[in-house]
Amino acid sequence: MGGLLQMVKPFLGFMPEVNGGGKKVPLRKKVIYTVITLFVFLVCSQLPLYGIHSTTGSDPLYWMRAILASSRGTVMELGIGPIVTSGLVMQLLTGSKIIQVVDKEDRALLNAAQKLLGILITIGQAVTYVLSGMYGPVAMLGVGNAILIVLQLVFAGIMVLCLDELLQKGYGLGSGISLFIATNLCENVIWKAFSPVVINNNGRFGPEFEGAFVSLFHKLITMSSIRQSFFRQNLPNVTNLLATVLIFLIVIYFQGFRVVLPVRSKNSRGGQGSNYPIKLFYTSNMPIILLSALVSNLYFISQLLYKNFSGNFLVNLIGQWRESIPVSGLAYLITAPSSLTDMVAYPCHALFYIVFMLSACAFFSKTWIQISGSSAKDVAKQLKEQQLVMPGHRESSLHKELNRYIATSAAFGGMCIGALTVLADLIGAIGSGTGILLAASTIYQCFETYDKEKSNE
Repeated sequence: MGGLLQMVKPFLGFMPEVNGGGKKVPLRKKVIYTVITLFVFLVCSQLPLYGIHSTTGSDPLYWMRAILASSRGTVMELGIGPIVTSGLVMQLLTGSKIIQVVDKEDRALLNAAQKLLGILITIGQAVTYVLSGMYGPVAMLGVGNAILIVLQLVFAGIMVLCLDELLQKGYGLGSGISLFIATNLCENVIWKAFSPVVINNNGRFGPEFEGAFVSLFHKLITMSSIRQSFFRQNLPNVTNLLATVLIFLIVIYFQGFRVVLPVRSKNSRGGQGSNYPIKLFYTSNMPIILLSALVSNLYFISQLLYKNFSGNFLVNLIGQWRESIPVSGLAYLITAPSSLTDMVAYPCHALFYIVFMLSACAFFSKTWIQISGSSAKDVAKQLKEQQLVMPGHRESSLHKELNRYIATSAAFGGMCIGALTVLADLIGAIGSGTGILLAASTIYQCFETYDKEKSNE
């Protein structure tokens, strides 16, 4: 399949590229680049698309927003969707040996192919969104506005690709994909905590502030129902914020758990060895992103099918919808119960959802280490190349010994991630449980990277 990568060569001169420079970037500049990148992303997440007619009504992409870091009706409508999709496709092709990378030239062509695929996906999604009527009927938009909307979405998508590449090439701290998800979730949490917008509930409590803390302070000052600030159902409440903080702390606490395997050089005789740490969560954020993207795409396809073929048995089996909420079928079963009360009322649904999340997260985490080059076989190869061995174990049995820890850590870590996701959804944490886990682990990894860079200066 070497010819497949060679087909990318004619397009190399037309694709935007961030120059790596080859020099080590100082930590201070990395922090500045990271902050500027996230600031640009936040601005784009608030900048409305010019020329759209309407974005009212149910949002067919509601379930994908948190994971794809997208904002409805803004230039960041596509979010990181094209990057995630193109990255997963290329990882699957290389992991399954359909595309083989043997030298630096192949690696460069692979990165170019991933970028080209991301641009093509961006163009395809932009055209599909406009033609599907997400921003109003095309006849009402007009050809000029329709083309302008597509151009805005494509430009924003290419900009996100470049920002991600900027961070990946050593100009920032961490991965652009994970940082964008974390930034999107943190923005959502901060807004729901301190939003000064007044919402008219038409209930006995009258108009209320949207922000949970702002509402709490207002009720403390006016001596009204403080309990409402903690348990109101239709707006963010203080209990939701406390649940979000709890999940953050649990994830960060578990990030520190690791198994340390002693290793030493073959050439050392009786000298001190070193340690090879294996984290409890021996996996990246990509498995949970992949699972969430697959589930979100199932929601999207199910909604489209139900809207057009609601009388079909198979379509109803996949999912039946009321506005943007699944009420029956597979889509309903893999959706988190809305509360603990709902869980008790519908135990079969709750049991199916819990089993699905635990098993799917464990499966994707264990599979991802095979695809991404982090399996026991890959680690054993790395240790062998570095002339490192485990005391008390033969070199031939190193792979088997590592597999006991790595495969188990990946599967167990995946199950823990699934359990925390379920817990976050049930106790009402702001944002999806998956989004909170990704944000917490990303923030933790950023601090780890910062400390490591600082100590190496």
